[in-house]
Amino acid sequence: MPIVLLVRHGQASFGADDYDRLSDLGRQQAEATGRWLAGRGLRRPVAVHGTLRRQRDTALLALAAAGVDVAPRVDGRWDEYDHIDLVRRYAAAQGGEAPQTSREFQVVLDAALVAWVEHGDGGGWPAFTGAVTGALHDLVAGLEPGQDAVVFTSAGVIAAACADLLGTGAAGLVAFNRVAVNGAVTKLAAGRTGLALLSFNEHSHVEGENLTYR
Repeated sequence: MPIVLLVRHGQASFGADDYDRLSDLGRQQAEATGRWLAGRGLRRPVAVHGTLRRQRDTALLALAAAGVDVAPRVDGRWDEYDHIDLVRRYAAAQGGEAPQTSREFQVVLDAALVAWVEHGDGGGWPAFTGAVTGALHDLVAGLEPGQDAVVFTSAGVIAAACADLLGTGAAGLVAFNRVAVNGAVTKLAAGRTGLALLSFNEHSHVEGENLTYR
């Protein structure tokens, strides 16, 4: 039975001019994730990441730390939605100011996600979730029996995949997204009856001071 591991990228640079760059801690998290992957007994693994810099750099650091000598594929369907723009547009539509702190940002993001999924605010949700689902199923279809895959992606993508598998809708998407840890790993199994969620957000390798959500 093929196993697919969805890895959230390490901490990016929240509040900086270039968000799409791993922080020093993010690089440490990526390497810690790689050391964790080294003990998982991956079978002839396929590695994939989106086009975002934070996803690519996490993949390269983690695979090197894991001792996995494979060239990762690039698939833009694993890219994150533009959560910064989504929050900015939602805050403006509500007549409020853009959030300044990480905590304020999360509160607005939760509300913006619900509006995006349930009411189509800003458009794009069907295309985004359709791309995630398509990328996941295409990946699984290309795996051989007894072969595993590791995908380096983002919180929103992982949340969308889990919400789709469990049929939880917007509430599930928000709940998964809110608690996604940088460097955490979500495990899926591809069986005869389809994909199944085995575990979500495993992050024992980035506990303590290395644990971040944004």
